[in-house]
Amino acid sequence: MAHATPQGVKLLNGWKRPGRFDKGLGAQLPEAYRKFWREWKLTTPAAVHYIPKEQEWQRDEVTHAILPVQNIPLPLIDTPESHQGIWGGEAVIKGFQKRQQTKRRVPHFWVPNLRRSVVHSHVLDAYMSVVVTERTLEQIHECHGFDHYLLKNRACDLRSALALKLKREVLQALQKGVPALDDEPDRQQEVLKEYGRYLEPYTPEEIDWYGHTYLEAIRKLQKQLREAEKVKPHKVEFRSKLIEQLRQAGISEAGKLEQTDSQTGSSAEHKDSDIEALTKLESSPSSSWLSKINPFGKKET
Repeated sequence: MAHATPQGVKLLNGWKRPGRFDKGLGAQLPEAYRKFWREWKLTTPAAVHYIPKEQEWQRDEVTHAILPVQNIPLPLIDTPESHQGIWGGEAVIKGFQKRQQTKRRVPHFWVPNLRRSVVHSHVLDAYMSVVVTERTLEQIHECHGFDHYLLKNRACDLRSALALKLKREVLQALQKGVPALDDEPDRQQEVLKEYGRYLEPYTPEEIDWYGHTYLEAIRKLQKQLREAEKVKPHKVEFRSKLIEQLRQAGISEAGKLEQTDSQTGSSAEHKDSDIEALTKLESSPSSSWLSKINPFGKKET
């Protein structure tokens, strides 16, 4: 039956819907970003809003039947405000609440208790005012510092786009040798000795792509593609061809490039010399015939 289906053998295992990394610019994203995406979106985070049970089986108290334990995480809603702060893995929970015994249940949203606090980064040597939760402050104290909190926790546990951006900046600063502490060499070496071990799981490419949202990664990829494929205007190309033809014809006013410029291959100097030679040739009195065939020269009325 496989040969009779439009998809062929692929349909035997079921039709798979193409994901964001299977088509378009998403398919061109490097493996370094895909690794971060799997860590952020596809990895199961630590339990925050429920207490997981460690055993695999449990006995029902009423029927005494042995049932399997199912640790199902609660569905969380990441609001835009959650990515502007550091909520420590918490999010908005949507559910139902029965407020009166004789009334029907009504929809309800549980929102974390937020507060604004100041955190300090030793690697970046900066104080930051961010919106946090009580759980965030507790985890920072347990990890003995804000930098340790960012570097120890995975992307799925940090959850916030702001926290992931700060983690990327901390990793980049460690990779460059903590440039914020260049004026204090002793303190700089202490910070590198304390936080340098966090660079081992990452490569330079993974650090460069770490912490970007999908839209930011697409924009970064588009910028790299534009820089790699710079379009040269036809005006510059045709001008260079015209200058070269005039040189081959033996016209002295066209001028010649020095051998040193040709050996170094400086494109900017070559282009400037071509423009200067063409301008000099057009301004000479014996170039009336040249101004007529030059498509970039000024036409006499």
